[in-house]
Amino acid sequence: MNLKDHFLIAMPSLGDPLFAQSVVYICEHNNEGAMGIIINKPIDDLNVETVLNRLDIIPATQCAELEQPVFNGGPIAEEQGFILHTPQSNFSSSIRISDDVMVTTSLDLLRSIGTSNQPQNIFLSLGYSGWQEQQLEKEIVENDWLVIKADPSIIFDVAIEQRWQKAAEKLGINIATISSQMGKA
Repeated sequence: MNLKDHFLIAMPSLGDPLFAQSVVYICEHNNEGAMGIIINKPIDDLNVETVLNRLDIIPATQCAELEQPVFNGGPIAEEQGFILHTPQSNFSSSIRISDDVMVTTSLDLLRSIGTSNQPQNIFLSLGYSGWQEQQLEKEIVENDWLVIKADPSIIFDVAIEQRWQKAAEKLGINIATISSQMGKA
């Protein structure tokens, strides 16, 4: 099972405050573990413009992307920025996850904001979520996560507060009606 380019949708019973009602985009999954970015937990009072200011990056022009929130991507490397973006050939350090999504940690992309080289869509997070070998598979078996092929529109277009619900709807599920208790037969 390779879950790269999939969403993990937190089950209502998942009690960890960071992961409760979260949607995680899996960027890498192999026999050593998995790496993903939470796409629906914005950091209070932190937007792209604030990050650029802290990095002494002056955008070429004012643009809507500057007002986008920055997200808590997970509890690992919380000071490191991770940028999901639509494919753009100008960034050699970007890694293609799918035909629709790339990831980078490069400042080059941040410097492109407000220029003609800027990707159509960007998503900035601090930190990432990680699982050791077989840890994610165990959590899925324990009913912590629903899994579905990722839909880039949920990352880039759906309102933040609707991402958990919309991701579950792709499975035909109304997540609000799922019981938080699990039974055993």
